[in-house]
Amino acid sequence: MPDTTATPSTPSSSPPTPPVPLADLLADRTLGLRRIAGPPDDGSQVVHWVHTSEMADPYPYLLGGELLLTAGVQLTDAYAQEYVGRVVEAGAAALGFGVTPVYDTVPPALVDACDRHGLPLLEVPPHTRFTAVARAVWRLMAEARHRELRRVTRAQQGLAAAAARQDPVPAVLHQLAVGLGGRAVLFAPDGAELHSTGRTPSPGARTALARLARVVNPASHGAAPSSATDTTQGAHLAAYALGGGQGLVLGVAAERREPGDHTVAGVAVVLLSLLTAPHQGAAEAGRSAALVRLLLGATPAETAPLLGPGPWRVVQGRGGATPFAAGALAAALGSALADTDGTTVRVLTDREVTAQPGWTLGVSDPVPPEGLAAADTRALRALGRAEATRTPLVRHDPAGPAAGLAALIPPEEAAAHARALLAPLTEAPGAPALTETLRAWLSLHGSWDRTAVALTVHRNTVRQRITRCAALLDRDLDDPDVRMELWFALREPPQAPPLG
Repeated sequence: MPDTTATPSTPSSSPPTPPVPLADLLADRTLGLRRIAGPPDDGSQVVHWVHTSEMADPYPYLLGGELLLTAGVQLTDAYAQEYVGRVVEAGAAALGFGVTPVYDTVPPALVDACDRHGLPLLEVPPHTRFTAVARAVWRLMAEARHRELRRVTRAQQGLAAAAARQDPVPAVLHQLAVGLGGRAVLFAPDGAELHSTGRTPSPGARTALARLARVVNPASHGAAPSSATDTTQGAHLAAYALGGGQGLVLGVAAERREPGDHTVAGVAVVLLSLLTAPHQGAAEAGRSAALVRLLLGATPAETAPLLGPGPWRVVQGRGGATPFAAGALAAALGSALADTDGTTVRVLTDREVTAQPGWTLGVSDPVPPEGLAAADTRALRALGRAEATRTPLVRHDPAGPAAGLAALIPPEEAAAHARALLAPLTEAPGAPALTETLRAWLSLHGSWDRTAVALTVHRNTVRQRITRCAALLDRDLDDPDVRMELWFALREPPQAPPLG
């Protein structure tokens, strides 16, 4: 079965740290490690980290992939088989046994147990400290990561250069195939191969890749993951849905899967999404013109008409921590208007917004262009509420549950009452933070923890601010009537000036 993922297809900007081949560690003469048991190394035995333990049962403390180092303080011949069985069950990559001070040689019972369980056993000589082994592993990991980063950087540069050529789509596919040492295929929405290049995989792998492409194609079954991976007949396969709403899919097949390959493929996904997107129409041209005019000094009021009448929604989202996250979210929402500060992505769209896998979204109510600034604030509040309540998407409701009662009061009178009620708060130092904290705290039913999550502050900060609000307003915030009155005042009626 293919391993599908519902996360955005744009991966991390840098590849994960590659593991260290066990053979490289044994080749370090300064350590003097010697392999004395376990299966022969076919090149696939790797170490992800080092852990030292003298526990009789180290299973609860292992994550898998470790080189476990021990001097056998609690090891006995009778317990050797059970001990190695637990180490293997925990997923350790290898066992390193330190000769002296407990044993002068590696116990034969331990050697036999490692052979039986297929666990590589390394003899650590007396002059080699366990810290030296750990330091060697970290050094080898750093060197491997630097090599992988250089490879990924060269591949990214090659893809960028290919995208600037006269026929960019085939050029990008070819460069991707070269960079991954395999085959790259662009699939049409109906599953046909629009273009392919690179090494031809086996017929079985080629069929499996086409099948995998259908997994990420939303045209085939509605909600679909943005990427999927599989392994067939020794070929590592991956499929990525392209943005832009065209239903295109990028498929990749390679004999090996390196840690940085997903990053390289992610760059190709972004480039191909841009290169295969429909040509800019009149609406998109107008929005580009609005941006140009803003950069040249025009006011928002002058450029707003170029955006179109809308209505527009502001979307604030968190969940993508990559340089391409903003573009990926915008493409999924059918927009090219996106911005990010590295943590939060903001998208401006004139389409209905739905939840996106891997994202937490706050959505404003639909507004005309002149209302976008206020809508941005409301979208941020909705995002905070979504995070606090662990909800994938929260929409700002301009009416709210109390709309019936609020409609009985003229807006100008409600605004005047709100200004008078909140004056001690809005005129105090730090008023914006206090007001926003009180609003969030009331909306989350007085939950300290959820308010802290919504505002990304410590819960003690929330307590201090609410205590300050209660003192400034001279009100008992535990009183339901007081909370209701303050909530009405903080709801910001449309005709009332901003409060805080």
